[in-house]
Amino acid sequence: MGRTNPTYRDAVRSIEADWEPMRRALRREYQDDFDRLFDRARGFADAAGYANPTDPERALLLSLLLAHEVELRRLRGADGGDRAADGDRSEVDADGRGPEPNAEPNESSARRQCEASDAGEPDGGDE
Repeated sequence: MGRTNPTYRDAVRSIEADWEPMRRALRREYQDDFDRLFDRARGFADAAGYANPTDPERALLLSLLLAHEVELRRLRGADGGDRAADGDRSEVDADGRGPEPNAEPNESSARRQCEASDAGEPDGGDE
């Protein structure tokens, strides 16, 4: 980016300008939220510019997702319920809920189940 490609910051400005009609169509209460999205994307401009993406919209989306992850981590840390800090990311989703009742177990929960069964009585095989 720079001499041959527009900079990431220029691309974000251009994308924001392209979406300006949507911003104007939003209720006033949501316009600040819309602006905040682009502010957060600009917060990671140094890393996104360094990556020199061919599609700056993908970098914008990744920057927004990263900003949301940072905010989620901050909020989880504020209430002391940061289970991800313990390395257990599998049991809690973004809503703070556990896995769905019929959800297929992931590798982490399967490993815990195996460890729990190993700690119990040995399997007698075919009984």
